This record gives sequence, C-alpha cells and structure tokens, in this order.
Amino acid sequence: MNRTCIAILTGLSLLCSGAVTHAQSDPLAWLDETLAYQSENGAIVGELSGLFDSEGYYIDRIPPGLLFQNESFYNPRLSLFMDLELGEHLYVFTQARVDRGFDPGSQINDARFDEYFLRYRTGNEDQISLQFGKSATIFGSWVGRHFSWDNPFINAPLAYENVTIITDQAAPGAPGPFLNRRSVPDNKPAWLPVLWGPAYTTGGTLLGQVGKLNYGASIKNNSISSRPKFWDAKHLGWEHPTYTFDAGYTPNAAWHLGSSFSYGAYLLPVAQASLPADTHRGDFNQYTLGWDLKYAHRNIEVWSEVILSRFEVPNVGAADSANYYIETRYKFGSRFYAGLRWNQAFFGTVPDGTGGEQHWDRNAWRVDGALGCRFTRHLQGKVQYSYNHQPGAFQQGEQLVAGQLTMRF
Repeated sequence: MNRTCIAILTGLSLLCSGAVTHAQSDPLAWLDETLAYQSENGAIVGELSGLFDSEGYYIDRIPPGLLFQNESFYNPRLSLFMDLELGEHLYVFTQARVDRGFDPGSQINDARFDEYFLRYRTGNEDQISLQFGKSATIFGSWVGRHFSWDNPFINAPLAYENVTIITDQAAPGAPGPFLNRRSVPDNKPAWLPVLWGPAYTTGGTLLGQVGKLNYGASIKNNSISSRPKFWDAKHLGWEHPTYTFDAGYTPNAAWHLGSSFSYGAYLLPVAQASLPADTHRGDFNQYTLGWDLKYAHRNIEVWSEVILSRFEVPNVGAADSANYYIETRYKFGSRFYAGLRWNQAFFGTVPDGTGGEQHWDRNAWRVDGALGCRFTRHLQGKVQYSYNHQPGAFQQGEQLVAGQLTMRF
C-alpha cells in the first residue's frame, strides 16, 4: 500500500478515535450563514455550498470499475453547488467540480460544470416541475445518494461502474472479435458500463407527485451508459435521444418502491462508418428496465435495485445482462455506521459466429464493506474494502481498499 493511502487511512482512524470526545463547536458552522443570501422581500433566495473530498485508493492489480489509475493513488475533489430560488416558481441549480477527472484518475486535472438546469414548479398541492439543462438521470434510486456526503460507500454499486465489452465508438466486425474482448483488461476509454454513474446528460425532465406516488419522464441527448465527455449538448445533440421514465410509491415512512425504464441510441456518430450497410446508429439502442426498493427503520437502512439491460450490437445481436445489489447501513448512535453491499452481474449469450452461443461478458460478484464516522455536521470519514471476482484467467481489480475524508460547507 503506498504512502498516500496509508496516510489517508491512518488519519481516518485517528479522527474516529477522537470523535467520541469531540467538542460540539464546529469551526465550519459560520459558513452556513456566510454563503447564504436572501433579498429584502424574500423573492430571491440563494445559497452556495460545497464538498471537498480527499480520497486514497489502494489497488492490488488491474483497477476495478471506473478507476483509471493502474496503481494506488490520491484523488482530491472540490464540488461547488449553487441553489437559487427566483420567486415561487423558478429554481436554478449549478454544480461545478475541480478534480482529476469525473472518474477518479481519468485526467491529470480538470474543471467543469457537471450540472446546470432551470426548473419551473407549479406550486400546487400535486406539484409538477419542468426542468431543462444538464442533470442526473432519473433512472433508479442510487443517484439520489451518489454524492459523497450521502453515499455510505466510496464507490458506486456494480451496475453503475462495471465496465462491459460494449463500445460506443465502433461496431464489431463479427461476433468473434467482439467476444475476444473478454480475455483482455477493460478498455475504459472505449467500453461502457450498463449505467455510467449518475449520467449527467442534457435535455428536459418532467417531475411530479400525486399523493404517495411520484413520477418522472425525461428526454436526454445520450444514453444512461454514455461516457461523461458526451453528456454536454455541445458534444452531442438530440438526433437520437434517450427516453427515461420513473415511478415510485411511498406507502409509509419506512418503505419506498420504484420502477424505471430507459431506451435510446448508445452509439456515437463516429461509429456510423463501421455500421452495416443501410443502417444508422439510431437503429441500435440500449433498453434498460429497473426496480428499486428502500426500507428505513430506526438505525437500519436498506436499498436494493434489480436492473435488466439489452444492447443491440451491430453484427452480433442482442446482448442482455442482469444486475442487482442489496445495500444496508446500520448506525451506531449519531456518529458511527457500518455498511455492507452485495453486488452481482450476469450476462446472457450471443451467437459466436461458429454455430454456437457464448456469454458475451464475464459474470461478476462483488462484496463491499464500509465503516464511517460523522465527526461533525461538516466533517465525515469512511474506509472501505471491496472484493471482486470474475471467472477467467485474470481478475479486473480483485481487491480494493479506499479511504475518504469529506468536508461539507
């Protein structure tokens, strides 16, 4: 384990040991008032907030998921959020980030706007909202807790970061070369997961609620599996949009049940030259169906999702997969918690070009364990260990140890 990761994990241990006797005073509390604004008549209300994450990753082999460094590394991240209320109906939100790429280690340094949208709210009892801009997908339930302060873990569930052999940049010439990708490490600059994290794509979204039922529908410029570079409208327009629908039911304070569906083209325009004659990239779509569940009672919280997805692969056929995870967090009082998550991914079969069929990617399972401590209202720490396994000659990131300190202001 390199020195950076040792320092991160040691610092977390020391902070946790001192958290029990930590004084109630918080030196960051003054920022709550300093970074807020309200006009004299109350018509304009604004707030600037942020998260600073200091992460260390220890990688024993090939990096797992959407980690882009081939060795252990340190990953700082600054996220700034602006919330602006303009009267009763208009709301503006912006998220800007400075880091080493949207996915840890994907760039040396980067600064960008991950989200920016304008929302109009009716303000009625059964409220309806319309928003336009760049925002997170409404598919599934993990996106609602993907920020570091809300996520019990440091990474995402397997379905949101497990890189498959699907590519968005060129069509495979035949089933054989497509299936041969299973025998090499993930080509992350070219291949896709089923969902790419929160998928901050660009377009319009309708959100609403009627009693205990909430619903949403969106039209975005790219698929939920698309890579961050092509989430902005300046890189990809709406010639072949992705449609996503979501519905949820909350019968009481303890339970929430939801379902989502998304479909749209996943290939980029650059892939057009490699497609079969008389076809277009809009003829090859990704279809994804999901169910989610949340349960919370006293000190325990449970989340789960089942996600079925199909990629229509040129010259190959329908590549189906099934993913699920079960995640739980148990709180030991007001400061400490322990988290456990079980993930699995299964891949269907496709013709292999020789008269038979083969699984188009390698099945996988992963277990994640985390310990967290919330020292104050503005400081939080986590440590995580993950073990991942796939059948085959090599493991794509068999073990991962990570530590994270988050300062919220």
